[in-house]
Amino acid sequence: MTENVQPVFSIEKLYVKDLSVEVPNAPQIFLERENPQINVQLRTEGKGVDEGIFDVTLTVTVTASLGEDKTVFLVEVQQAGIFQIRNVPEGELEPVLMIGCPNILFPYAREAVSDAVTRAGFQPVMLAPVNFEALYQSQQQQRAEAAIGEPAPTVQ
Repeated sequence: MTENVQPVFSIEKLYVKDLSVEVPNAPQIFLERENPQINVQLRTEGKGVDEGIFDVTLTVTVTASLGEDKTVFLVEVQQAGIFQIRNVPEGELEPVLMIGCPNILFPYAREAVSDAVTRAGFQPVMLAPVNFEALYQSQQQQRAEAAIGEPAPTVQ
């Protein structure tokens, strides 16, 4: 008799792991009338913390600058979640951690960024939706290309 074991996915906890706001050129920066250029960087990390329990952190860094050398503000949010993921085939675990979990975390990170920017005295920044599946596939392709480009190991 073989048991048909169903995959399990549940959110155990969502939390802000780290939140940082910097306004290095205050108060003079508030006198500027030019609209800053906004740069957004995303990074996702996932690790096991117990059997079937994973901690996934989505780091969102938003930098607003005038020109190349004048930072208006810098906000970094590490939005994290503890997820229970069981009975998922080994090859499918990484996509769940790098696509599914960040899709859940992103709205919370987006809200934290907007709130932090507003509290710093600026107009809110509303981050556009992110296609984490496309990001994951792009990273996989870059890894594959990097592996192809590396010379074969030599045996001595």
